Amino acid sequence: MVEPTAQQVKEEKLYLQMGMTDEEFALAEKMLGRTPNYTETGIFSAMWSEHCSYKSSTPVLKRFPTKGPRVLQGPGEGAGIVDIGDNQAAVFKMESHNSPSAIEPFIGAATGAGGILRDVFSMGARPVALVNSLRFGDLTDARDRFLFKEAVAGIAHYGNVIGIPTIAGEAQFDQSYSHRPLVNAMAVGLLNHEDIQKGVASGVGNTVIYAGAKTGRDGIHGATMSSAEVTIEEEEELPIMQGGDPYLEKLVMEACLELVHYDSLIGIQDMGAAGLTSSAAEMASKAGYGVELNLDLVPQREEGMTAYEMMLSESQERMLIVVKEGHEQEVIDLFDKYGIEACAIGKVTDDKMLRLLHKGEVVAEIKADDLAEDNPVYHKESKEPAYFAEYQAMDNVAPEVKDVKQTALDLLQRPTIASKAWVYNQFDSEARGNTVVAPGSSAGIIRVEGTNKGLAMTSDCNSRYIYLDPETGGKIAVSEAARNLVCSGAEPIAITDCLNFGSPDKPEVFWQLEQSADGISAACLALDTPVIGGNVSLSNEVNGQSVKPTPTIGMVGLVNDLSEVTSSTAQQAGDAIYVIGEALPEFGGSELQQMLEGDIRGRAPQLDLDVEKKRQNQVLQAIREGVVASATDVSEGGLAVALFETVFGETVFGLDVTLRGEAVTALFSETQSRFVLTVREENRQAFEAIVEDAVHVGTVTAQEVSIKGEDGDVWIAGTASEFHDAWKGALECLLNSED
Repeated sequence: MVEPTAQQVKEEKLYLQMGMTDEEFALAEKMLGRTPNYTETGIFSAMWSEHCSYKSSTPVLKRFPTKGPRVLQGPGEGAGIVDIGDNQAAVFKMESHNSPSAIEPFIGAATGAGGILRDVFSMGARPVALVNSLRFGDLTDARDRFLFKEAVAGIAHYGNVIGIPTIAGEAQFDQSYSHRPLVNAMAVGLLNHEDIQKGVASGVGNTVIYAGAKTGRDGIHGATMSSAEVTIEEEEELPIMQGGDPYLEKLVMEACLELVHYDSLIGIQDMGAAGLTSSAAEMASKAGYGVELNLDLVPQREEGMTAYEMMLSESQERMLIVVKEGHEQEVIDLFDKYGIEACAIGKVTDDKMLRLLHKGEVVAEIKADDLAEDNPVYHKESKEPAYFAEYQAMDNVAPEVKDVKQTALDLLQRPTIASKAWVYNQFDSEARGNTVVAPGSSAGIIRVEGTNKGLAMTSDCNSRYIYLDPETGGKIAVSEAARNLVCSGAEPIAITDCLNFGSPDKPEVFWQLEQSADGISAACLALDTPVIGGNVSLSNEVNGQSVKPTPTIGMVGLVNDLSEVTSSTAQQAGDAIYVIGEALPEFGGSELQQMLEGDIRGRAPQLDLDVEKKRQNQVLQAIREGVVASATDVSEGGLAVALFETVFGETVFGLDVTLRGEAVTALFSETQSRFVLTVREENRQAFEAIVEDAVHVGTVTAQEVSIKGEDGDVWIAGTASEFHDAWKGALECLLNSED
C-alpha cells in the first residue's frame, strides 16, 4: 500500500475518515508547524479520540472526589490504589468493551477481561478477582440472545484460562441495549506498597522494551471505533477485531510480576486502546521526557506492515517497558524464561518528542504532550430534556395489580431479577483458592492471602433511575453498591466507574452525564468512597438511538475479619425477619412499572444520603457484633423480591411475614435505603438496640410461604419451591426460546 501524502491527507480531508474534525486537524497543523503526514494524522486521531482523550468528559470528571486517607493512587494511571493496612493495598479499575462486544461478542468480552487485567498487573499488583457488569436487550430478540450468550462465554473463557476467579457481577436487561450491549469489566489486585509501579518513561538514554505478542493488523483504529455510534447493516464490512490469548497473557502476567522486583525497572504500561501509540506517548508525557522508537525492531506478525499500522494496531497481550540503560538483557532473559518475546525497540530522550523511525527515515515526530496532555477539551452544550420536568411533576401512584401472587411470580421471572446462575456457573469462581463468597450473593469476597482480612467487591447501576432523574440515580448507584458491601460485612472504601452514555453532542445526553456525575460525587462524599479511577464510554448508540444512561459503579470494601462475612440468604428456620425502612409509593423506573406498562415514567425513588449513611453504619455495626444471620438490600422488584431472595439460599426456606400498608406499595415499591435481615432469636434484643429503624415482620419457615397484611388478608401464599422454581430457571428458559 502506498500511503497518501500529507498534502493528500489535507486536500482530500482523509482525516475525517479517522474521526478528526476540520478544527482538530487545523490544531494538529498548528502544533506541528506543518501538515501532518498520514501516520501522524492517524496518531493524532487515535490519541484525540473520545475513547483515549476524554475530550468531552474531562470537565465533568473533575467534579469527582478523588482523594482520601486510603488513596495511594487516584485517576491517571492504569488503575487506582487504596491502602488496606499492614503495608498492603488493593488495586482496581473498570473499563468498557462495548463496541467490540456489539460486533464480535465472544472476542469483545474476552479481550475486555484481558485488557483490564493488564491494567492491574502493570501497576505491580497480582490480580485476584474479576467482576463484570452486563447490559443487554430483553432477550426477546434472537440477536440479543446471541450477543449475551457469546459475551458470557468470552468472559468465562478468558478468566478461566488465565486462572483469575470471577466472583461478582450483575446483568440487567432493557430494550435500549438491544444490539448495543454494554460489557464492563473490572479487575481487582493486591500488592505491597513498595511494589507500586507507574507507566513512566524517564531517564535519558534508558531503553524502551517491547514484550508480549507480535503486532498484527487487528484492532487498527479500535479507539476511534469505540468513540463512534454503531450502525447495524448486515452487508457492512466489519473491522478486524483484536483476538485475545489468555494462555499467553498468563505468561506475560507472571513475567511482569517478577519484573516489578527488578531495580532496573523504570516504568511499565500495557498497550491498550491506540496500542503502541498511547503507551509510548503517555509514558513519555507523564515523565516529562521523550521517546524514540525504531519500528523496524517491533515484532510483527504480518509482512509489510507500515508505521501507521504498527502504531495503531491493538493486538492484545503486549506491554511497553522502560529499563535502565545497560540492563536490557536481564529483562529480555526474564521474558524468555516464560517463553515471551521481548526486545529493545527504542530509547528515552530529553526532547519530549514521540519520534518514530522506519526503514531509515523519521516517519513521525510529535510532542508527546500534544498527544497525551494538550488534546482538545470540549465544554459540550447541556440541556435538560423536556421529559424531565414532565416526569418530576407526576404524582407517585401505585399501579393497579389484580393478582398479587401472580405479579410476584412474574417479577421473579424477569431476566434482571431472575437467578443469574446460568451466567456465573460458567465462571471458575474458585481459582487460586482464596474465594470466600462466590457469585450469587450481595458481593463477592476474596481472602487477602496470608491474613484474616477480605476484599469485597460489587458492581451496580439502575439505568432506569438515571434516565428519569440522573442526579438521584447517580446517588442510588453508589449507595446500592455500598449497601451490597455492607450486607456482606465489608466497609466500603473506594469506587471505580464506567460512564456509559450516548453521544455527548446531544445536549440532553450531556446533561444526563453532568447530573449523574453530581449525584455520584455527592454519594461518594457522604459515604467516604472516593473515585480512584474509571472509564468513559460515550456514543453508545444504535442507528441514532442512545442506550439508557448507565454510569456503572464498581466498589471495593474491606472485611476486617473474615468471621464477619455475612450471607445474603437465611441460615435456618425460626430466625426472625426484620425490614429496615418504610415503603413509599415510589414506582418510577421500577421493575413493576416496566413489566406492567412496557415503559418507564414519573419520578425515580428519592434518596436521603444522611439516612442511607446512618442505616449502613448501623447494619455494619450489628454485623460486626455478630447479631445478624443474613442481610440483603431492597432493590429491583421491591420488598417481595428481597424477601424471596433472602430465603433462596443453598437451602430453600419459606417465610411467614406480616407487612404494614397497602399491598402493592408494601410489596413492590423500590423505595431506597432499605434492608431485609434475619436474626437468631437469642440475638434479637441486641440487634434491636443497634439498628433503630428495624421492624420485626415475621419468621423464616421450613417451606410454606405466607405474606399478609396487618388486617390478616393473605397477599401471597404457596410453597417456597413454587416461587424458587420460577426464579431459578427463568433466564435459561428465555435464552432457549425461539422467535
